[in-house]
Amino acid sequence: MAEVELRHLRYFVTIAEEQSLTRAAARLHIAQPPLSAQLRKLETELGTTLVHRTARGAQLTEAGKVLLEEARRILHEVEQAGRMTREVGSGLVGRLALGFIPSASNAVLPPMLRRFKAEYPDVTLHLQEMRPDEIVDRLHDRRIDAGLFYLPFEDPALHVRPVAEESLLLALPATHRLTDRERVRLDEVSDEPFILPARHGSMPGLYAIVVEACERAGFTPRVVQRDVWLMQTIVGLVAGGMGVAVVPASMRSLQRAGAVFLTLSDVGERAQTAISWRRGSTPPVLRSFLDIVTGSSSGVGPDE
Repeated sequence: MAEVELRHLRYFVTIAEEQSLTRAAARLHIAQPPLSAQLRKLETELGTTLVHRTARGAQLTEAGKVLLEEARRILHEVEQAGRMTREVGSGLVGRLALGFIPSASNAVLPPMLRRFKAEYPDVTLHLQEMRPDEIVDRLHDRRIDAGLFYLPFEDPALHVRPVAEESLLLALPATHRLTDRERVRLDEVSDEPFILPARHGSMPGLYAIVVEACERAGFTPRVVQRDVWLMQTIVGLVAGGMGVAVVPASMRSLQRAGAVFLTLSDVGERAQTAISWRRGSTPPVLRSFLDIVTGSSSGVGPDE
């Protein structure tokens, strides 16, 4: 069947369904003589008679009945392949690997995932929780498609785009002297022991934001525990009375017993979460996700 064309199969299926070359030609919007010629060409190619022309119309031979079943299957598979190809090309189906820092799952990530799954239910999401430096390494190694982490960060090989920001709160042990207040200044705890988030190599992230806020308030934090990379762990250490911490506002949702969160009246710094992906060709599925993450059309072309 090397020389059999798809249009020959479509013509044949139509003839079989109509049981008449005249009706089949009308349905296909072609004249009957060319249709008859195409049928004869198909029969010659296959080396057998497919249709008996009788006074009652076109009747399939036994060979024709076999071909009808196979032709319908082939045409269905071709149609399905075309549809799947179009859907992949438009970002409607596929696979997306996303790395994210654990704290992104508190407030930033869930609404993104809900909206993306609602609009692209046939995309398979592979989510991986990891440190920010691991996210960057896996982006470079092409093991993930995109990653979420705290700014600041720069890398000439990667796109970096802010997608969310939140204010900073002061986390205190429940027994602290300031817990009867709703708002405090950061310099009111300048003498307290601080628990600082980790700095991962070239990614200062939240560590830099907290240190900058303290310096703007006129002091250098007295660190009792550093390099804690999980925000949940930081809040747990605060609840255990180890010290105080400056954390993103989404940490309040943890409702950790023994920890109290107060508004900082003198801190303008905000924790910014960014999405990062490789420069160069951007797969359609990733473009679809970026549209969701940025809240509108991402403006990312296929070669960005």
